[in-house]
Amino acid sequence: MNLLSNIIIDVYSIGIVIIIYIFSRKQNDDDTLQNKLYKGVLKITILMLMVDILSRFDGRPDTIYSILNQVGNFTIFLLGPVISSLWLLYVHDQIFKEEEKTKRLLLPIFIVNGLNIIFLLITQVNGWYYSIDADNIYRRGPMFYLAAFYTDIFMIAAFILTLKNRDKINRKQLFSLLFFAVPPFIGTILQIVFYGISIVLNGIVFSILIVSFNIQNTNMYTDYLTGVYNRKKLESSLKQKISTSSPAKTFSAIMVDLDNFKLINDTYGHDVGDNALQVCTTLLRNSLRSNDMIARFGGDEFFAILDISEQDKLEEIAGRIRMSIDNYNRTSGKPYKIGFSMGYAVYDPASNLNAEDFQKLLDTLMYENKVFNKGVVYREEDSC
Repeated sequence: MNLLSNIIIDVYSIGIVIIIYIFSRKQNDDDTLQNKLYKGVLKITILMLMVDILSRFDGRPDTIYSILNQVGNFTIFLLGPVISSLWLLYVHDQIFKEEEKTKRLLLPIFIVNGLNIIFLLITQVNGWYYSIDADNIYRRGPMFYLAAFYTDIFMIAAFILTLKNRDKINRKQLFSLLFFAVPPFIGTILQIVFYGISIVLNGIVFSILIVSFNIQNTNMYTDYLTGVYNRKKLESSLKQKISTSSPAKTFSAIMVDLDNFKLINDTYGHDVGDNALQVCTTLLRNSLRSNDMIARFGGDEFFAILDISEQDKLEEIAGRIRMSIDNYNRTSGKPYKIGFSMGYAVYDPASNLNAEDFQKLLDTLMYENKVFNKGVVYREEDSC
């Protein structure tokens, strides 16, 4: 590929990533580790595409081409492992959603990147990774494949991590996380087989595009801690359900409150409280069907929308949730017990309730259930 062709492809790729970055900043303005890592991947990719253009200026040693070539290739080899390091951290955070756990990967990542920097500095003398001769022509060095290894090792680690934890990831996210490594890997193979072709970074841009569509855009409507939908998505979905409901086909909803959440937080700490919320999410998912929508309404409250039109079937679902809670409390070994107060109802199209009024109805029913549950606890304590 000639210089002009490489410049056109790289400029086009830079434009795509810049658009994704601008869109990401507008849609995901929260300061979570996940978004920081994703934006870091975008920024490093843009920078590497820019310096990739510089690394193409071979020949004409009596011009500025020589300086551009040196700077470009040095930066490409320097940043190669950085972008894959950020991707590994992003994948780990996507799977486990525990910032402290993800940050534990920083030490081995720093070590690998540090080794790459040492070899890159030695390369400037011994030509291990590459060399640029007196005619300003780039040539691969005897240890070129080590540089590729430092970059690929994090991609491979991210791929294996995703595969091992595939049960924790929904199908769309799983595809995106596994697919990310495929285009740059193909680009690496082509670069090794056909000297002069380098489309690894352009492959990464394609992977970023897939991640943007399937994960980052979805995360606009996802509660970071629990992984279920957030209130913004809930409100739009509830309005849509109400607008399309009819006497022939309606829906149901369940509002759930985690009992004694403040006591769990105050007694055992916020980490245990966060875990309790995640447990609630798991219990609800296991009790509901795959096509039922679960959202975090706020704090310790959750909301589920179900395609159920019959009260008796809704009662069955509520009973299944209670049974799931009882089974968990018997087997969890936790120092606290999970308890739910629930308000649920089949939406009546004839009532003409809007989304806000329907939510208030469920909230009232949930509060009545909470009062009843407290009464049961008090009676049990008195009998003891």
